[in-house]
Amino acid sequence: MDTEKTYTTFWDFYPYYLTEHARPVNRTMHFLGTSLVIACFIFGILRADWRLFVLMPLCGYGFAWFGHFILEKNRPATFKYPFYSLGSDFVMFFHIITGQINQKVDEAHKTIGVENKWK
Repeated sequence: MDTEKTYTTFWDFYPYYLTEHARPVNRTMHFLGTSLVIACFIFGILRADWRLFVLMPLCGYGFAWFGHFILEKNRPATFKYPFYSLGSDFVMFFHIITGQINQKVDEAHKTIGVENKWK
C-alpha cells in the first residue's frame, strides 16, 4: 500500500520539494546546476550553438542528482514529478538569489510536518 502523498498542484508540491532539499550543500548543487542551465540557454541562443542546449539537462540533472544521491541521500522527486520538480528548481533558484531560501525551507518543514534534520 502506497502511503506517500500525491501532489496535484505545483504550490502543494513545492513545500515537499523544499523538505527534500533541506541540506544547504544540496541546494548549492542545485543552484550551480540551474545557473549552468540558464547560462547554456542564453549562450546557446546568442551563439546559435545547439550543442549548448544538449548540455542543459546534463548540467541540471548532473548537479542535482549528485546532490540527492551522494549528499542528501534521498531519491530525486524528478522521477515522480518531473514538471513540478523542474519548476521548483527555478523557484528555489529565485528564493536563493533573493535570500528567502532559509525562511522558505523552515516554512516548508512546518507545512509538511517533518523536522529539518540538517538545521
